[in-house]
Amino acid sequence: MKHQYLENIPLSKAKTIFHEHLKNAGFSPKTERIKVQDACGRTLAHAVYANICAPHYNASAMDGIAVKASDTFGASERTPVTLKPKAYTVVDTGDPIPEGADAVIMVEDLIDAAGGCFTIISAVRPWQNVRQVGEDLCMGDMIAPTGTVMTPALCGALLAGGVTETEVFKKPLVAIIPTGDEIVAPTACPNEGDIIEFNSTVFRGMLESWGADAEVFPITPDKKDLIRAAAEEALARCDIVLVSAGSSAGRDDYTSEIIASLGRVLVHGIAIKPGKPAVLGEAKGKPIVGLPGYPVSAIVIMDEIVRELVFAAQGKAAPPPEEICGVLSTKLVSSLKYQEYVRVSVGKIGGNWSISPLPRGAGVISSFTKADGILVIDQNTEGVEAGETVTVRLLRPADELEHTLIVTGSHDPLIDEVTDLLQSEGQGFRVCSTHVGSMGAIRAIRAGLAHIGGIHLLDTETGEYNKSYVKNMFPQGGAVIARGVGRVQGLMVKKGNPCGIKTFADVARVRYVNRQRGAGTRILCDYLMEKNGLSPEQIDGYYNEEFTHTAVAALIAAGNADTGLGIFSAAKIYDLDFVPICTETYEFLVNEAYCEDPMVQEFLKALHSEKCKNRLLEMGGYLLED
Repeated sequence: MKHQYLENIPLSKAKTIFHEHLKNAGFSPKTERIKVQDACGRTLAHAVYANICAPHYNASAMDGIAVKASDTFGASERTPVTLKPKAYTVVDTGDPIPEGADAVIMVEDLIDAAGGCFTIISAVRPWQNVRQVGEDLCMGDMIAPTGTVMTPALCGALLAGGVTETEVFKKPLVAIIPTGDEIVAPTACPNEGDIIEFNSTVFRGMLESWGADAEVFPITPDKKDLIRAAAEEALARCDIVLVSAGSSAGRDDYTSEIIASLGRVLVHGIAIKPGKPAVLGEAKGKPIVGLPGYPVSAIVIMDEIVRELVFAAQGKAAPPPEEICGVLSTKLVSSLKYQEYVRVSVGKIGGNWSISPLPRGAGVISSFTKADGILVIDQNTEGVEAGETVTVRLLRPADELEHTLIVTGSHDPLIDEVTDLLQSEGQGFRVCSTHVGSMGAIRAIRAGLAHIGGIHLLDTETGEYNKSYVKNMFPQGGAVIARGVGRVQGLMVKKGNPCGIKTFADVARVRYVNRQRGAGTRILCDYLMEKNGLSPEQIDGYYNEEFTHTAVAALIAAGNADTGLGIFSAAKIYDLDFVPICTETYEFLVNEAYCEDPMVQEFLKALHSEKCKNRLLEMGGYLLED
């Protein structure tokens, strides 16, 4: 091979090598002087001291009259004191106290007397209702120390102390260079073979949330001289350079070679998954990082490596992530070779956190949009068992996750529609749904790790759905079935049904795509196979498993398979033809302890609402009870 990984270096060692070299190469924070009015959110490079007192004069704290306090002594209801015009000065809040005066009587305490005089029935003490010089700040006081992040209130304090400009750490400018012959600008209609370039949008948002500025360079083809020219330009005017894609060991992966030609490659290949192909280097005293092309891999490197660089460039350490401990709902198997980062959903049930893994592919960007946290499985660990307590780094605030309805089990788009209805109506909770199949729903409800689970489990002896399974799995009670919907299951096929599929028996002569073990649709498939005298070996693709109806439909639409069992609404989305097989009962298993929970009640209310019924009728393939 033309390229190879230098090593499979543990993450902690890779960070040490990288940061120590950058420090020796002179990578350090830069500073700039800016107006205090523009400093909110910026980090102070030096301690700031007040130039003047605040207030810098004796100021009235009230509307009223300024007087000499001794002129009011003895005033009471029995012995009122009358102040003549020469004995006071009218003042408003903030006015200077005139010479000779040392107190202010509030206007509410004045009794109007004839000839411009005022009568008072209560004395004031010296400096009452007066803001004396330096009450807030005294000249020379430190207003804020080095490293303080400027808040709106702190900006106000600096201005009050006569500080109009301050020195802050400069926001680092980070270059993002997207590369690849197949990469195209975002479009609604990409050609076959085109890959939409969205990584730079993700990176830019992350960088800006960390306080950096980002400059996205034009998409650069996989030509060594062009990528090198873009990197040289970025190094000339930016503080950190990110090269997106080309960090692996393929035919057109030039990043490590280019970094070596411009400076030095320090690490190529980190023992993490996803994210192994990252390249960490330095050129001209600046960090240059080769990010993997797969989005999830790149996001992990951004969060583990680049985040620390960005904060270091602003003179501060990256804040530690918020973490919680919870119970894992599903067993996870991991490689001994890597430290693995697993996206998870998080919700609270019964006072405990429930942790559910999401799809783990390095290219599955959608799993990050749904992720509430990251579960890190250490290197040299085979995995984590279901029911184990694990620590999760949160991607959302814990208080946002506190009020979460956990829905798991069999996939159906109606869950997303109900969720959208709840969101549009401003319900004060979030819905977290994961697709683990009908049997997965039963296991989660039994373990107390979910509120609701979607199920459609066929009893092959009676032809009845769900009841026998729930009776067998919950002999002592603990779960109840909530009314759901009827839905049509069938074989999804290409438009025009080019393979001429008419019955389930026809799957033995075409390419099939199946659902995962434990899914109700998988149980239906096995039942139909037995009924038609078919074995798994007779079906091309029986072990090709997907977790959702839409995933099955997408593969058929793409030509990766000829048919697969699924629901009509998924076929409709992908403009597929549909061969009906049966009508099944899709219901919701509810943890009995939470039947009266307001979140559960609102979910079921929305499910049976007219708005939801209208949406399902538009989607098609659902049979709704009145």
